[in-house]
Amino acid sequence: MKKRTAICLLTGLLFSFAPGHRFRNRNYYFSESGNDQNEGSLVHPLRSIAKFNRLVLHPGDSVFFRAGDSFSGSLILDSKKSGQKDFPVVIGSYRRGWALIDAGKGIGLTIDNCSYIEISGLHLRGSGRKTGNKRDGVLLKVTNHVTVSNLDISGFQKSGLFIYASRNMTCIDIYAHDNGSAGITVDGDDQNKKSSRDIDIIHCRAVNNPGDPTELDNHSGNGIIVGHCTNVHIDHCMASENGWDMPRTGNGPVGIWAYEADSILIEHCLSFLNKTSKGAADGGGFDLDGGVTHSVIQYCFSYGNQGAGYCLFQYAGASPWHDNIYRFNISENDGLVSEGRAGVFIWNGSGDELQFYNCDFYNNSIYNAHEADLSFSVMSKNRRFRFFNNIFVAWDSLIRGDKGRDLFIGNDWHSLQKGFSSEGVFNFRDWMNKSGQESENGVVQGSNLDPHFQDPGKAQIRNADSLIWMKAYLLPDSSFLKRSGSDLYKTYGIERGKEDFMGKPLPVKGVGACL
Repeated sequence: MKKRTAICLLTGLLFSFAPGHRFRNRNYYFSESGNDQNEGSLVHPLRSIAKFNRLVLHPGDSVFFRAGDSFSGSLILDSKKSGQKDFPVVIGSYRRGWALIDAGKGIGLTIDNCSYIEISGLHLRGSGRKTGNKRDGVLLKVTNHVTVSNLDISGFQKSGLFIYASRNMTCIDIYAHDNGSAGITVDGDDQNKKSSRDIDIIHCRAVNNPGDPTELDNHSGNGIIVGHCTNVHIDHCMASENGWDMPRTGNGPVGIWAYEADSILIEHCLSFLNKTSKGAADGGGFDLDGGVTHSVIQYCFSYGNQGAGYCLFQYAGASPWHDNIYRFNISENDGLVSEGRAGVFIWNGSGDELQFYNCDFYNNSIYNAHEADLSFSVMSKNRRFRFFNNIFVAWDSLIRGDKGRDLFIGNDWHSLQKGFSSEGVFNFRDWMNKSGQESENGVVQGSNLDPHFQDPGKAQIRNADSLIWMKAYLLPDSSFLKRSGSDLYKTYGIERGKEDFMGKPLPVKGVGACL
């Protein structure tokens, strides 16, 4: 667990001014040894959460709980305790470490219809997803301009952190673990992608959130899940070992994913060893699911997940899925248990290609020493899915299922067992001629080369901050693959960005994620 820095405090009274208002920034202190009859100063602190909930807080006020002390109950902030732009209400701990909010069967912290709140440096603990708690750890409901940071949230049956119908939110260094439904959830009103919007989820970790024992009709046990939202940025986050105790078979959880959402950016994230219940689906690493539009997954690493590392899914009843990008990602030995049995899985439960269209999948490295790289479900109808400049390395058959009319240009294909194996064909040129793939204006663009990765299949990385130093999937300096792909901008107008998975400048025709 990262070392957290305690909030620095200013004692005394500070006076500030805003048009029409005068705020006295007051600090309130709480301690196990305090008394609710006290004035709430550092020398004479208050004691109970019940007293906190009765406080009248003004813009610029701060409340601090003594680190190392335990406080029973549920913190509640409503519209009467809002801050203002330059005068937020601040809640946190004082002295070194964190204060514990022991919520028992309740919600640890509720912020309802508030603006300009900052919460930091607290440990919120419920009584356990199967031992009495039936709530969320932190509930942010219809809020605006709220920042939560340096929180440890565990023991809640629903989500560790649940953001509902809120905007302009910032979540930094949240450790959500041992909860039920999910580590972190963003949601909003059904059929409204702008219900929640403009949200940053940065340096957060969702670990061992096994499943909600009461949810028998839908998935649970997700790491980070965002839906009914717009403009959400998930950066340098990690999800691992979630979903193993979902109490049903059927659609399952995923490490980090989105549904019914627009303009989602997931980047520099790590998702590994996520699971699903026995006989159930999914359990994958990353997923843009039903109704997602104009979204990107990039510079991410997925390994050892029971489901596919990268999921391209559309479910029946969702709004159309379209104009999404997967680029400069790596998958290692994903999809060994659930339905897809591959690093990448394409599935369209709507059965309608007009509901599932326009996806560019380029400069990814997919390595699978046990199964396939690409799996197309029997329900995978789509329109204009394009795969450019990827490296596909699989044990035997590189593709499982019918790839339909998808376009493959500039990719490298290598079967560990046979050199090349795809769709029942064992010669790359024969497959090209049969499929009509990997040629551009009569010129061969694809290749069938061993990429000679440095140390594939042995990932043990557990921190998203370390991804940029991961060298296992680097190409040798002399590799032909650094110049053998398609010029995506010249030919297709695709702006690839400026750097590869490891932050290095991009060669124009480079293949794979690490160049």
